[in-house]
Amino acid sequence: MALEITDATFEETVLKSDKPVLVDFWAAWCGPCRMVGPIIDEISKDYDGKAVVGKVDVDANQEFAAKYGVRNIPTVLVFNGGELVGRQVGVAPKNVYTEAIDSLL
Repeated sequence: MALEITDATFEETVLKSDKPVLVDFWAAWCGPCRMVGPIIDEISKDYDGKAVVGKVDVDANQEFAAKYGVRNIPTVLVFNGGELVGRQVGVAPKNVYTEAIDSLL
């Protein structure tokens, strides 16, 4: 399962990580988010130890969604060294997300 990231843990988990980080911004009521969710969980297993893969529930955690301009969900952001380096809005196939991580490894 992907790591549950909150506003309280975002800075430590994402911005201070020494590994690439993929973050899925989602909400329970969002149909397309439910399509992306299992893909993100699968990627978290595939990249265990190599990258951080997590999810932010935008209903409960709005601070960083607002900071990074997440207006539509699902939005997947990729961070490296605390910097935003990639963005995918809407549903995409697994390889789109994995290629973003692979390019940073």
